Amino acid sequence: MKRKEIVPGKVVQLNGLIRRVTAPNPGMMTGPGTNTYVIGTGRLALIDPGPESAVHLSAMLEVAGKQLKWILCTHTHLDHSPGARALKAATGAEVLGFGTVPDDGRQDAAFAPDRALRDGDTLDCGEFRLRAVHTPGHASNHLCYLLEQQKLLFTGDHIMQGSTVVISPPDGEMATYLDSLERLLALDLAAIAPGHGHVIERPHEEVRRLIAHRMKREQKVLDAFQRANPATLDELLPFVYDDVPQGVHPVARRSLHAHLIKLAREGRVAERDGNWQLR
Repeated sequence: MKRKEIVPGKVVQLNGLIRRVTAPNPGMMTGPGTNTYVIGTGRLALIDPGPESAVHLSAMLEVAGKQLKWILCTHTHLDHSPGARALKAATGAEVLGFGTVPDDGRQDAAFAPDRALRDGDTLDCGEFRLRAVHTPGHASNHLCYLLEQQKLLFTGDHIMQGSTVVISPPDGEMATYLDSLERLLALDLAAIAPGHGHVIERPHEEVRRLIAHRMKREQKVLDAFQRANPATLDELLPFVYDDVPQGVHPVARRSLHAHLIKLAREGRVAERDGNWQLR
């Protein structure tokens, strides 16, 4: 697939079956914005309608219009699923996604799919078929969608291009996230279409790179205890994330917490009264 500039609201034809239009919500957490993918030439499916946005709703309707039959959400973070309600009201399309919404204060609590999907469920759209792949970790209700005929995996926030995803406890779990990445290595994939950024052409190579990056970061967590033991999250943070700008540290702190929870469950560190210590 030819890589083109990502401009919010601009429709990009990725191939004969897929178009991408990006929501106008660029930022530190979203990169150039949330990607919405429209699949098909007759009856259309749309993946990730994005945040509540009248501008983005207009852009999605211009691309899909009354041909839209299915709205699929990868997960219920606020930049991915809230747009489904207005889009359904405008088109009558069926909303699909995981059936439960975590209660952690970071979710689209009003999300209620017309059809709840589980791992392995398929959606036969005539000229194409999508298969749900449950990939918890970034969010417990996260689904990727495999476009079977093209071996293209729509990854939402499980994999982003140009950045690693934030793992935010309590719903986000680092061990579960790594397990979900490992699972993708068993899939026959040609490319990844992420929720943020450009299409990734070497999917298994990217998955292995992400796993290696997370394990390298975990080692930095363990090494940080050589400088402060016991230590609070805030004391460990500048040692573990000394390679990223300080402006990113408040977000990185969440992933640090996720790493520590994983290590504690493995019996390698322990926590007491907010202080973490090597066992």
